[in-house]
Amino acid sequence: MTARTTETAKTPATTESPKSPDSPDSPETVSPPAPTAPAVAELEEQQIRLALPRFTYDDAWTLGTLLVGLARERNAPVAVDIRRGGQQLFHAALPGSSADNDAWIDRKRRVVERYAESSLLVGTRFRAKGKSFDTDSRLDPDVYAAHGGSFPITVTGAGVIGSVTVSGLPQLEDHALVVEALERLVATA
Repeated sequence: MTARTTETAKTPATTESPKSPDSPDSPETVSPPAPTAPAVAELEEQQIRLALPRFTYDDAWTLGTLLVGLARERNAPVAVDIRRGGQQLFHAALPGSSADNDAWIDRKRRVVERYAESSLLVGTRFRAKGKSFDTDSRLDPDVYAAHGGSFPITVTGAGVIGSVTVSGLPQLEDHALVVEALERLVATA
């Protein structure tokens, strides 16, 4: 599967898709500095801090359009997906993204659904133990991907009720984009 090969080989310095408008030879791109790999404790803290008091259809629209706006400012070739339970509440694909990004969204989202934690946190926990999610989780890597970019939507008092996922950038940047948007949403909630 092409998408799996691309992501498996991906490091923080590479992208999920072979062409990226934020490469050094693209002067019109404005992006923040590349994030460094966060530790398990920092990722756990993010999930606590980014819990919401509620999550409505309007909140899904606000979060989705916020992510699209941030991605457009940076010319990021991403796809965005927001779900509550089994219902897709928001989906957008920006120029430069592809169907492979939708496949990555599904694989990263399934990790959040199974573990109730961000896909980056799950992968980071495996790496911290010297293990590989792809082989040591005993889950099909064509179905699950513990790469950054999918984050649980947590409602205070209710727990994890959905997910928000971005695909198209290096995994740490996918994760950072989601966190930035959730921070803005939490600030207005």
